[in-house]
Amino acid sequence: MTATYTFDVFTSLDGNASYGPPGDWGGYWGKQGPEFLDHRRAAYDGEQRMVFGATTFGLFLQMLPAIGPEDRDAWMDRMINYPGTVVSSTLQGPVDWPDATVAKGDGVEIVRRMKAESDVPIRSHGSLSLNRALMAAGLVDRIQITVFPVVAAQTGDEPVFAGGGDFDLDLLESGTFDGRIQELVYRPTPPHLAFKLTERLGGWAAPGRAARRRRRSPG
Repeated sequence: MTATYTFDVFTSLDGNASYGPPGDWGGYWGKQGPEFLDHRRAAYDGEQRMVFGATTFGLFLQMLPAIGPEDRDAWMDRMINYPGTVVSSTLQGPVDWPDATVAKGDGVEIVRRMKAESDVPIRSHGSLSLNRALMAAGLVDRIQITVFPVVAAQTGDEPVFAGGGDFDLDLLESGTFDGRIQELVYRPTPPHLAFKLTERLGGWAAPGRAARRRRRSPG
């Protein structure tokens, strides 16, 4: 049995993972609260392994030294201290991280091996390009997306799913924190696989040309 892989990402309502000038939203888009931070800490309970893309890991290396341990949120401390794998063809180890290894090569194959060999769940925070490739390869089991109540149409940056594929999403969990922050946990399935499964089960497929042809056929 392979390890479960979770793509954990923060976003504005309009799908941006970050923002640029002249935006001045602050961390968590300025919307964090005690319920949300308690929930984040719980999500990082238990044994897990982390996977980072090179860009996200580089941002953490720049950001975290500026935040003293007494000012860091508890989930960040737990994330830092989990065993981590950084997928990068350019980064040279060792790195200034408690337990991180740089893995060179194809990220899809690296994570495929990790899933086959790991006896604990695997989690990745951010790392958008890497996780879009892993979704396309069918290696992401859960998308844990936290939606902050802002629209960043002018200053938003890094659209979470830009350049990625199409996916059906099965909602596994949902929650609202501090009356404003939504977390949605989905299982992603490429639409052609979802259609095949629907056909196999004898049900109707999602709307589309194939589905319309079925509705017109005699029966």
